[in-house]
Amino acid sequence: MSTTFPSRGVLDRPRSRWADIAVFAGAAVLIWVAVRVSAGMDVPFDAASAPASIDTDPASLPYYAARSLLRMIIALGLSLVFTFVFATAAARLPRADKIMLPLLDILQSVPILGFLAVTVTGFIALFPGSSLGLEAASIFAIFTSQAWNMAFAFHHSLISQPRELDEAARDLGLSRWQRFWRVDVPSGMFPLVWNAMMSFGGGWFFLTAAEAISVNNREYVLPGIGSYVAGATAESDTGKVLWAIVAMIVMVVGLNIMFWRPITVWAERFRVEDTEAAHAPRSLVRDLLRRSHIPALLGRAFGPLVYPLDRVMRVFGLAEHRLCVPAKRRRANDIAFTTVVSVALGIGSLLMLRYIRDTVGFGELAHAGQLGAITLLRVIVLLIVATAVWVPIGVWIGLHPKVSRIAQPIVQVLASFPANFLFPLVTAVLVATGASLQWAGIVLMALGAQWYILFNVIAGAAAVPNDLREAAADLRLPRRLWWRRLILPAIFPSYVTGAITAAGGAWNASIVAEIVEFGPTTLVATGLGAYIAEAATVGDAPRVLVGVLVMSAYVVGINRIFWRRLYALAQRRYSL
Repeated sequence: MSTTFPSRGVLDRPRSRWADIAVFAGAAVLIWVAVRVSAGMDVPFDAASAPASIDTDPASLPYYAARSLLRMIIALGLSLVFTFVFATAAARLPRADKIMLPLLDILQSVPILGFLAVTVTGFIALFPGSSLGLEAASIFAIFTSQAWNMAFAFHHSLISQPRELDEAARDLGLSRWQRFWRVDVPSGMFPLVWNAMMSFGGGWFFLTAAEAISVNNREYVLPGIGSYVAGATAESDTGKVLWAIVAMIVMVVGLNIMFWRPITVWAERFRVEDTEAAHAPRSLVRDLLRRSHIPALLGRAFGPLVYPLDRVMRVFGLAEHRLCVPAKRRRANDIAFTTVVSVALGIGSLLMLRYIRDTVGFGELAHAGQLGAITLLRVIVLLIVATAVWVPIGVWIGLHPKVSRIAQPIVQVLASFPANFLFPLVTAVLVATGASLQWAGIVLMALGAQWYILFNVIAGAAAVPNDLREAAADLRLPRRLWWRRLILPAIFPSYVTGAITAAGGAWNASIVAEIVEFGPTTLVATGLGAYIAEAATVGDAPRVLVGVLVMSAYVVGINRIFWRRLYALAQRRYSL
């Protein structure tokens, strides 16, 4: 009895020349648009006479949207590089996480205005006479709203990696380069893609502050949809704001169809489980690419470079580390490491405290601390409500691929849509009703931060192995037991990652949620976010420093006391 096997490629989708034409034409259009739009990023620029506003004609919105999208994509690429380098170093280098994770907490807690106040002048000086300096400052500001969440997610995937993958990498003699691309990146691809999508939405939220820069008593404006909204708000023109909202919805939906949906469907191949989902997610764009000859041609062109590149990168050594280090050597290294870090922190803290003492005095720290306690109350209320609302919804979406196909574009639109575009309309409602921003500020903060919890819960629920779901169905677990024994433990690591990032995002969102403007009307809520925003606008550097320090102390302290313990518990007991 003979056995036959299908020949190579017989199971592939049939190729189509029409698909080749569509893919080639789409790539050509994207390249042409990128070249045309990027030409406007390098124009003559004089900081002293730079315009403080842009033309708010709705006909310019397509060009502004393209400029904003290009900045967002560049910032996303930089965030991805940062994530790979930073998270890998924190997970693989001995003692690195002792510095790098607290540093990531601090960086996440620094508001975007804090980065802009420090970097704008330097970037402008780096490119004298060119608008590239201001573009670089804007892209860096967007980068700071994207990178930290992605780094947290990828770091968690590395430290919770199954032991058998580590043993396989050692047994196969993989180099560090090979392990990174063949083990680390694939095992962390699914949560990384979902968090990158969420971080991209976070970048939209701060787009107005990144394009209409108001720091140090100066106004810098770059063409973009964020600065368009800022200009329309200053003119009290709700019609133009609504046009911007429509343009934003169109751009977000189009980006989801053309980019994020194909990426998330492709990331499904990296889920590790014994059974497959009954309904695999699909993407029209990915199906089109699979029917085209172009990806295969590119693979044949660049595939031969993989092996030589692996050989070159072996100079960085094998993917292994000592499993047992002598106690004396480990103790000596710990002492040296602690001494160097303590001295550096001591000197830096002394210099900052001396600067604060000589400018605003230590009493300002106490005042900012009281304002921080008020903002902390808003953050806690936001997290409690967001958890109660979005955990059940996220689990429902993540466990049902058919629902995910419908709900994901809707969630992506809601998460990516910059909530501060709605702030002018909210301000008008608050003024008309006489309502206070003190509690309405929580809603504004939630519009920008709650989505981190939802996206991470969806990713965690979608990553639950199908064999565990089928076992629970075969055992006919009662609903309450199903939640307690399967779902909540399974999504707990993802939820903790999302809650940490949501808390940090809420602190950052307080900068734009505790002070809102519409024409001549300005509403201010008591809190640390408003304190920093007002200080940055007038160029009060000492108070900006005090506000950033206090906000960082709150975020890092709460992370150390509360979130990190949950993070360790999730890693120790609930990693799948």
